[in-house]
Amino acid sequence: MVIFVALGAGCGAVIRYLLTQAGKQWWPGTPLATLVINVTGAFLAGLLALLLLQEPWSLLLLTGFCGGYTTFSTFMTDALILLCNGRRKAFAWYYLGTSGAGIVGLLLGAGLGRLITR
Repeated sequence: MVIFVALGAGCGAVIRYLLTQAGKQWWPGTPLATLVINVTGAFLAGLLALLLLQEPWSLLLLTGFCGGYTTFSTFMTDALILLCNGRRKAFAWYYLGTSGAGIVGLLLGAGLGRLITR
């Protein structure tokens, strides 16, 4: 079963890396790619959690892929960099915006999951 987690996490991490690189070109100097990654990851996690997948699929997609795709440590580091650079307003918007949008994404994904499983 560990192989399912490893495969999912590897795929999620590669996609996160590619989106982060694209984000550096699209939005230089801002951590918007991390925000997009974490919000879409929260949406996907909410959806997958309510689909009640059997264990191999749950391990591959929810534990593995979502775990490798989303990145709390990068979110915290980006927030710290904004704060250390004296960008207090950007820090507040980023921190609160990511947290709030993540909750909304999670709830929207869960709502879609609930609709699908009816």
